[in-house]
Amino acid sequence: MDLQEAISISKRVHANVSEVIVGKSEVIELLLAALFGNGHVLLEDVPGTGKTLLAKSLARSLNGQFKRIQFTPDLLPSDLSGINFYNQKTNEFEFRPGPVFTEVLLADEINRATPRTQSSLLECMEERQVTIDGMTHDLGSPFFVMATQNPVDNQGTFPLPEAQLDRFLMRIEVGYPTHEEGVDILQRFQVKNPLEELIPVVTGEEVAAVQRFVAGITVSMDLLSYIVHITEATRKHPDVRLGASPRASTALMRAAQGIALLQGRDYVTPDDIKRVAEPVLAHRLIVRHGLRPDDRQSDAVVRQVLGEVEVPAEDVLIGRGK
Repeated sequence: MDLQEAISISKRVHANVSEVIVGKSEVIELLLAALFGNGHVLLEDVPGTGKTLLAKSLARSLNGQFKRIQFTPDLLPSDLSGINFYNQKTNEFEFRPGPVFTEVLLADEINRATPRTQSSLLECMEERQVTIDGMTHDLGSPFFVMATQNPVDNQGTFPLPEAQLDRFLMRIEVGYPTHEEGVDILQRFQVKNPLEELIPVVTGEEVAAVQRFVAGITVSMDLLSYIVHITEATRKHPDVRLGASPRASTALMRAAQGIALLQGRDYVTPDDIKRVAEPVLAHRLIVRHGLRPDDRQSDAVVRQVLGEVEVPAEDVLIGRGK
């Protein structure tokens, strides 16, 4: 796959999702950057802002397997991963795969499940596999998890532990629409739901091919050093108790590569890194004065770090870092 083909695929998906989602081009780009960067996304905002609608619109744009799980307190790990059951006809145990065996998984209201059930996704999201009774089952490629949660309603919820949050490449806030966008939403949904008419525009094989292409997008040595400087700065920040890990550095690189593709380039610039730094890093930080790692203080820390860390010289971009 070449650059132009990868760009064409990304534009088709973006345009298709925009048929349903109004005025959220930036959010859609971040979502696609995570998808093509081979990561997972946590969509977080108050109820009614279109988190689930956005996830379903992206899933319907891909001509592949899609499954949705409504997370509840009584959900068990086996309800996600599957079980080995005894078949009386064959007198043998057979594996019955769970809903995680899909290409796109929507984990709706993930923080309503117990920590035990939440942790069952750790192996799935990081290693793209499930181990049951000593047997390992591959999830295939692509495998993309979109999870939603409401940060306001704490009753009956179980906050995601740090290890679980660290598995998400990005945390994206959808946000409220503007007045004009709100009117456009009413007009678009007045007679019918445009989601019902949405058709797939790319295949799972094409998504996997774009992911392989994005992994090869050029990131110069100076920019790799810039990424590490940013994550190191979060660990030294006086307001941070636990800073960004090496996994966060990798996530920042992958997200920047994804954004570079969406900008029509096969190389990363400092602006790409700056653009994705907050959604990639903020949810991974534990601040000293915040009760949870999703405290808005962590967003401010990332912005402050970006303003203090020296940006590589412009000549890095001229040769595309080679």
